[in-house]
Amino acid sequence: MIRLEGVGKVYSPGTPAEVVALHDVDFAIEAGEFVAIMGPSGSGKSTLMNLIGCLDVPTHGRCLIDGVDVAMLDAAGRARLRLDKLGFVFQGFHLLTRMSALENVMLPLVYAGVPRGERRQRGEQALREVGLGERMRHRPSELSGGQQQRVAIARALINRPPVLLADEPTGALDTRTGHEILGLFKRLQLAGHTIILITHDPEVAEAADRAVHIRDGALVQELAA
Repeated sequence: MIRLEGVGKVYSPGTPAEVVALHDVDFAIEAGEFVAIMGPSGSGKSTLMNLIGCLDVPTHGRCLIDGVDVAMLDAAGRARLRLDKLGFVFQGFHLLTRMSALENVMLPLVYAGVPRGERRQRGEQALREVGLGERMRHRPSELSGGQQQRVAIARALINRPPVLLADEPTGALDTRTGHEILGLFKRLQLAGHTIILITHDPEVAEAADRAVHIRDGALVQELAA
């Protein structure tokens, strides 16, 4: 599903401010895997996520998403690939406070031009799938942190992407709620999704099938989690 071949990323190349964020990274993620990408702050894991998420392109090497070389696409092509293939979940829930859970989940479908009736049907189904069938009309302020993250996950899944990218998704949650969210990711994997989890926490990474460790921009270790 995802393959990186000799991938490097350099910011401000050839200048005194040059920063090598990634160099010669090679690894692959198969469809249906649950993989954790681990590393301390500044290790390059966020840069790696941006490349996998089609938010940036490598300076050299190839980043292939379902066989498509991201660097060969223009900005519109990368946006289309993100829409079709990728869903994003972050530590901050990024929900619109004046909208209900259902309205937040349906929002990506508005931008995609999906008719209102279908938007509502798909939004309700997505919320039921994450266990919030009884909270659809609630606003974020009326939901717990774990419930808000479930809304964010439902929103990420609304376009039915095969890959879910989660950047420190349990970082703002207490331990029990964090375990519930990780359990939800496992269920999504069993339903056929590929899960990529960015974390610095070894305990969180244990939920994955395997962990890829990044340090100083290089792949240093790959172990079964």
